[in-house]
Amino acid sequence: MARILEIKNLKISFRTNNGTVKAVRDVDMTLDKGETLAIVGESGSGKSVTARAIMGILANNSIVESGEIFYDGKDLLKISEEEFHKIRGGKIAMIFQDPLSSLNPIMKVGQQMTEAMILNGKANQKEAQKEFAQKTKLLTEAIGSASSEGGDSKQSKEAAQKDMEKLRRFASLSNKMEGEYNTALDYVNSSLSDITDITLDMVTKDKKVIGRSVEALVAKLGKVYNTFLVDEKNSGLKELAGKIRSEGKAYASSGNGEALKELLGKARDILSSSVKDDKVDFFSLGYFLTYGSDKDSFDYKSCPIPELNAKTSKCAREDFLNGFIDKVASGLEYSYEDSLAKKQEALKLLEEAEETLKDDGIPAAKTKELGKTLSRAVERSIDRLEINKDSTAYTFAGAYSQEEALYDKAKGLENRNPGLMSRENRMFRENMDIPRYLENIRLVVSSMKNDYSELLDKAAGDGGPDFRAKAGEMVEYLKEINSRMVYTVSPDMARDRAISLMDEVGIDEPRVRYNQYPFQLSGGMRQRIVIAIALSANPDILICDEPTTALDVTIQAQILELIKGLKKKRQLSVIFITHDLGVVANMADTIAVMYAGRIVEYGTTDDIFFTPAHPYTWALLSSMPDLQTKEKLEAIPGAPPNMITPPKGDAFAARNKYALKIDFEEAPPMFDISDTHRAATWLLAPGAPKVEMPKIISDRIERMKKAEEAENAGK
Repeated sequence: MARILEIKNLKISFRTNNGTVKAVRDVDMTLDKGETLAIVGESGSGKSVTARAIMGILANNSIVESGEIFYDGKDLLKISEEEFHKIRGGKIAMIFQDPLSSLNPIMKVGQQMTEAMILNGKANQKEAQKEFAQKTKLLTEAIGSASSEGGDSKQSKEAAQKDMEKLRRFASLSNKMEGEYNTALDYVNSSLSDITDITLDMVTKDKKVIGRSVEALVAKLGKVYNTFLVDEKNSGLKELAGKIRSEGKAYASSGNGEALKELLGKARDILSSSVKDDKVDFFSLGYFLTYGSDKDSFDYKSCPIPELNAKTSKCAREDFLNGFIDKVASGLEYSYEDSLAKKQEALKLLEEAEETLKDDGIPAAKTKELGKTLSRAVERSIDRLEINKDSTAYTFAGAYSQEEALYDKAKGLENRNPGLMSRENRMFRENMDIPRYLENIRLVVSSMKNDYSELLDKAAGDGGPDFRAKAGEMVEYLKEINSRMVYTVSPDMARDRAISLMDEVGIDEPRVRYNQYPFQLSGGMRQRIVIAIALSANPDILICDEPTTALDVTIQAQILELIKGLKKKRQLSVIFITHDLGVVANMADTIAVMYAGRIVEYGTTDDIFFTPAHPYTWALLSSMPDLQTKEKLEAIPGAPPNMITPPKGDAFAARNKYALKIDFEEAPPMFDISDTHRAATWLLAPGAPKVEMPKIISDRIERMKKAEEAENAGK
């Protein structure tokens, strides 16, 4: 499964009047595409802080001491606010605990849903245009370079440019046709929505208001015509629109509305039947109409869409795409091999730098020089044609520069007279930690070295990827970008999409709710609105920060089931934050148990529920009610530690009846239990005394196993 998010060595503190609170300490976790990761722990364990770091919305008094959060080849801790603006809400969305605090109380729900759609639509279109231009330019250069090996370099590059120009030319026509289709479809859906609204409004609203609504509808009906939707000549809609206008005027004066309802019903039938399940393959059609041998004699406008797609895709495939994919494959292979060779060079420099950085007294000028050399080498070694970006390589230069800047500043102030410094430099000097800054530089270099070493070993072992398959993926990727280039969101389209989203998340009477204020809705309804807003930009990742805590038990179950269904339907990756392990039992794939800012246990849902290993996980499970447990539930004694002065050893030791002497002296490392399961407890250390988990948990596990066996036997 493809990795979509990775957190490494995350440390976050907060400045307070009483001291610095160590909120998140050395957190590592990953999220794969389509996976649900649950982060579980008591209040103050660092769950929400981790989520806010991913979203880039930490409080002003926060200090990110170290770490990396990789998404799409970017370290989210190091990108600018302008770059984050393209990710936050669009690529990574978040649902908060209290839905009312997420909504503007004096703005109607519909307006809150649509404004972001319109703004994001324009931004996404520009981004797609830029991405298409960059990828095709890189591809042209790679194909030309691959073809020129052993031949005429200039001629090969000219041939590659011609192929790419051919692609751009028919893709431009594809864009135009798809854009026109999308606009017409927008008006079809908007007209259908208006017909429903007018029919409902005729019961309660003034006739003159209805008359104006009818005029607006007729104007929209004039914009629904498209070759692949509504036929202007043969559908009969044009004549029907004229009758609707006349009947609308009559109704506004004195009519009873029955004739108008009948005409609106006929218009609805025409529009509904025009929206077909099969969508035109505009990419292939663009090629056919530009280069197809029988493009002038073939009547594509009246051809059924499945037959049209079969003919045009065959033409595009046989005349161009098959050969083009072979050339793309050669370009990708050239880019891959070139990148491997440069990675080998970069690895050698990284290994040398690692040795140089072992000198604890290394001058700042030397670390700066190393940074420039290494950053150039890593930058050159990146394969820019990889669709899934290597986050460590893409962010290396920024990560090294950030750590080196601290080391450089600290070394510069180390021997200076504090009396001659600015107040800012004096404060920095009082708190600076030169060994830690140098160690952070070493970690950045070591991480990059290990990443490249592992990648090169893998490449040597498996012989490299299937480049023709990757070329097919690249063409599909270009087609997808091509579609995004023409996807615009008009106000009418945003309104219809908002109503559709409200319906998708289970809101009854979405057209009515669209025009209501948040205070007019129940808590469960408001949370559904927040979920709909989060989904409006089609994010890759959805973060749910205790989204059911403020709701009653019945509504909680409905919201959990809704999130689970949406994840499956939309192939979302979900991070679910909760203090209740029972909430995530049936929806999480992986669970991270957090305590006092650290992950104390990490594993699959089966690992955590069937073979829990950390005493804190035992404590959470022991306090979790179920219908069949007869024993008294066990409360967790005491309170979480003061994180201004974290405990020296295991933070849970003071509340842990299974604690060993070493728990109070030294923090335990993570012990691997299996490939998917690990826990930070000295009970897993070699030679540790054997301690049985609480009976309430072992009994529950036995019941769950028997229930699972009975269920499997009944299938």
